[in-house]
Amino acid sequence: METEGQVRIPSGCAIAAVISKAGRGMPGSIVSEAMRPMHERSNGLGGGFAGYGIYPAYRDFYALHMFFDCRDTRKSCEAFLKESFELVQSELIPTRRIPSITGEPIIWRYFVAPLPSVLKSLQLDEKEFVARTVMRINAEIPGAFVFSSGKNMGAFKAVGYPEDVGEFYRLEEYSGYAWTAHGRYPTNTPGWWGGAHPFTLLDWSVVHNGEISSYDANRRYIEMFGYKCTLQTDTEVITYMMDYLLRVQGLTLEEAAGVIAAPFWSTIGRKADAADREKHLCLRKMFPSLLVTGPFSIVLGFTGGLMALNDRLKLRSMVVGEKDDRVFVASEEAAVRVMEPEAENLWAPSGGEPVIVRVKEGAY
Repeated sequence: METEGQVRIPSGCAIAAVISKAGRGMPGSIVSEAMRPMHERSNGLGGGFAGYGIYPAYRDFYALHMFFDCRDTRKSCEAFLKESFELVQSELIPTRRIPSITGEPIIWRYFVAPLPSVLKSLQLDEKEFVARTVMRINAEIPGAFVFSSGKNMGAFKAVGYPEDVGEFYRLEEYSGYAWTAHGRYPTNTPGWWGGAHPFTLLDWSVVHNGEISSYDANRRYIEMFGYKCTLQTDTEVITYMMDYLLRVQGLTLEEAAGVIAAPFWSTIGRKADAADREKHLCLRKMFPSLLVTGPFSIVLGFTGGLMALNDRLKLRSMVVGEKDDRVFVASEEAAVRVMEPEAENLWAPSGGEPVIVRVKEGAY
């Protein structure tokens, strides 16, 4: 249990998100500023953001955002990448120095495409190959971490308060149709650059407020399928679980939500619709080790949309609001009001009820 002075922090961590259903670009500062009224939910040990639609000039290439501990590590990792990828662009991620962000690693990005000859020889599609490459780098190259690996999206995270992290990464210079944000108050895992949220794989990104008491069971199961949890934070496993359920197993977002926040057996038994009852019974029996227990509210970002989800007991706060073509999600209404003072139709989703928002087809 974390305390600040003698005051118990019962639900530390803050999340926020915004999406334009029309695919209109918004500066990253919109969600960075929304974290200010939730400052006390963080303790300066981690903040971060994910933006979608931010790299239109490189939309067909995977954007690898990476931390390196030194120049030699960067050079060796770059040599490794060149064996299997075309490197279209390689550069430092722009930052600005501010007093509250210190001890930064080398922060780099590569825009890459897997070599067709490599994919053919391994008989893998490009997404599976990129996912395996991320796992290999994070587990096998000391001092190198891929913290973002999707197309036309990117994560930006650091040790610090989220509003400072947004300023550090100059988020006002990026424009995206969707943004997610996180302010961290770690309770049982270390505060370090790789352990800040969001956690990502391919175009999936997850920000999370809560604690995963089922982490060991979830991790042991997902690592049977080649995923490796190396970033020392329990939330990492949710990202890999979502990739497995959605990309590998082909479940819908609603079905994936029904796995990680599954209804109680008694709730399933009371469902009047026989087909719906049978579907939930099947999901619980097929993926029992992917049920996430403990308090959580999460926002899952993906190409073309967002999904917000509470645990089935709704042990963490989450508010949703709307205005025109935009939908807002946050731990507190105050954060929604910063993003849009005239937000309408505010509501708190029920436990286990996914809120799924998609951008109009073709808009992004």
